[in-house]
Amino acid sequence: MKSQISLFPLEGNWNRLMSKLVNCVLLIDDDKATNFFNERVVTKHEGFQQVYTVQSGLAALEYLNAVENNAATKPDLIFLDINMPAMNGWEFLIEFSKLDQRLTEGIKVILLSTSSNPDDVRESAKNHSVDDFINKPLSLNLLDNVLRDHFPVTV
Repeated sequence: MKSQISLFPLEGNWNRLMSKLVNCVLLIDDDKATNFFNERVVTKHEGFQQVYTVQSGLAALEYLNAVENNAATKPDLIFLDINMPAMNGWEFLIEFSKLDQRLTEGIKVILLSTSSNPDDVRESAKNHSVDDFINKPLSLNLLDNVLRDHFPVTV
């Protein structure tokens, strides 16, 4: 009986590793249908555990305050819509930057927009709180890219 040695020792554990990469995602979008769709996509992906949705920047700040008070799960990743009424994505980012660094440390923020406006892309690049800019809608392939680019597996 031949013994098999894998040249890729992680390949058997890849699904296990993938399933633990992102514990919590916070989706911030004023559109209920978009939140519903994105929540479904994220939930289907093996690399993500919990998903919470809010419909405004203000509600997201309230959620983060609950995290600070140990009443909610800290997100590892925030998908943030840019164009929302009352408090848009840019305004949320200003308030996010004012939060205690112990709270915000380690949270990746990815702008999620239908905008292909180059000014939005440039503005996101200037904002230190923003880790990436992705066009809607989310897909499993986009989520694969997010994991690869922002949550690399270290062994």
